[in-house]
Amino acid sequence: ASALHMVSRSAATHTLRELVHAVCSDVESGMSLHAALAAHPQHFSGLYVSMVSAGEAAGILDTMMERLADTLEKNEALSAKVRSALTYPCAVMVVAIAVLALIMVYVVPVFEDVFKAFGADLPWPTQWVLAVSRLLGESGVWLLCGLLPLPWLWRRFQQHEVWQNRLDRWLLDWPVLGRLLRSAVVARWAQTLSALLAAGVPLTEALGPAGQACHHPVYTRLTVHLQRRVSQGGSLSEALAHTGRFPDMIVQLCATGEESSALESLLERAGALMANELDEQVNGLSSLLEPLIIVVLGGLIGVILVAMYLPIFRLVTQFGE
Repeated sequence: ASALHMVSRSAATHTLRELVHAVCSDVESGMSLHAALAAHPQHFSGLYVSMVSAGEAAGILDTMMERLADTLEKNEALSAKVRSALTYPCAVMVVAIAVLALIMVYVVPVFEDVFKAFGADLPWPTQWVLAVSRLLGESGVWLLCGLLPLPWLWRRFQQHEVWQNRLDRWLLDWPVLGRLLRSAVVARWAQTLSALLAAGVPLTEALGPAGQACHHPVYTRLTVHLQRRVSQGGSLSEALAHTGRFPDMIVQLCATGEESSALESLLERAGALMANELDEQVNGLSSLLEPLIIVVLGGLIGVILVAMYLPIFRLVTQFGE
């Protein structure tokens, strides 16, 4: 309780201070720490509760808290790698779209006035670019207003479980992004399960918090399936192979760990290997996306410039004849 009081006083935000104070009050009233944490599931996941419960039962709560902090740091590092890999291309694409919009709204109309003075027939690429430019100039404000409800619609979409499940499965099947997501989720799953098993949590009980720690609905549901098969007497490696969503390396290491009674150490090794693979994928994606985006952006601007200069080239040719 004294340690919780100290944490409460040093909390950075009022919300965190109130949360720690509520946990401290429950502990002072005689409730165990893991039960007090379980009373706030929106803040403390099953991973928290399971590891704290194991630490209290074995009398090594301080060791379990250090292991919990290490596991959470690893999981957050994996999430940060995925975010960094996706944030850069998204930011560049937003800037590229803004630049193209400015060209279409402010630069292309200048050429249109020149073409009207010529009075000649325009090639179809030029007509298409001018039509898009007029559309953006006349309806650009309405298009922006139409984009404003998108965040609200996205939140509503996330609340629709069926469509959200379809999106999650669809993203996992993407050639590059899907592989990146799978590596991050499986690495987090393996590291969390290894930490729980090393803490003395039985496998059937550890699978639940490990699935929650994935933060991916597809793998959370798959872990429930794994938990059911293991509780019925099946092996974890066979259940993993049955899902088809886990790499062969994870399946083989789990099979070896079950045979040698070293499942937690081999899962930790598997999580480290998946984390290294994620590093390679992120580095490869970053090195690939930068020139790809430059080529795409340069190609779009080049198409606009060619379409604008085609009538001028045609007039020059006619005058030369």
